Amino acid sequence: MARRRACLVVPAAPERKLDKGRGIDADEIVLDLEDAVVPGAKDDGRDAVVQALAGDWTAPAVAVRVNAIGTPWCHRDLIALAESGATLVLPKVEGPGDLAFADRLLDGAGGERTRLVALVETAAGLQAAGEIARSSGRLDALVIGYADLAASLGRTSGDWRFAQETLLLAARAAGIQAIDGPHLTIRDDERFRAAVAHARELGFDGKWAIHPAQLDALREAFTPTEQEVAEARAALDALDRAAAEGAGAVADGDRMLDEALAVSARRVIAQAEP
Repeated sequence: MARRRACLVVPAAPERKLDKGRGIDADEIVLDLEDAVVPGAKDDGRDAVVQALAGDWTAPAVAVRVNAIGTPWCHRDLIALAESGATLVLPKVEGPGDLAFADRLLDGAGGERTRLVALVETAAGLQAAGEIARSSGRLDALVIGYADLAASLGRTSGDWRFAQETLLLAARAAGIQAIDGPHLTIRDDERFRAAVAHARELGFDGKWAIHPAQLDALREAFTPTEQEVAEARAALDALDRAAAEGAGAVADGDRMLDEALAVSARRVIAQAEP
């Protein structure tokens, strides 16, 4: 599964932006065929993405946000990209049926190994987040999409914690990644840093960005510090020693270590691995 601390959304058109994305160092580049491409250019945009995916990329992983299910372009996107090796991001997923549609189409187009990410960005999608997260063996992550979710809810601003925790719970219960959606500004400023810190504290695995200037802050926030990794390893070592002596928990200074802490420690170590 791709590491997704810092994911950059890159428009599939115009071509100069697509080309620029090749050299950007993010955990994952997400090429956008949906919002970034006008209806009259969808076919050309798809062809450009297929061609670009055959080339070299600085980022270790490349994904493509296809057009939403129910549009005239979605099935063409899925078929054209089925064997590309890219993870496909499904926008506006509203239930298990959307994932089932993509599964069937990809299987028929030779994309048996193609992975999926689901964007949860409507009221219906948020309500069904738990079902969505468990509905496909291809699914690697849920991503929350704030702009479309705000439009769906009729909200202009406010606290998104309920939506964030709903998505996080659904992802964790299904054993997949929970990725926070982009902060809708292009600067690495105090507001952006506050949103990143909030997502990290809630437990998200990473966050989307819409400008390369934000990537360093994301990597820093979602990568455990050396001290956090050392403490996690020490906790696991102490629990291993306790288990060898027949104990399931052990005191370590002023805290009690048990399997619940071991789960957190393993996640910290996994997040630190390249």
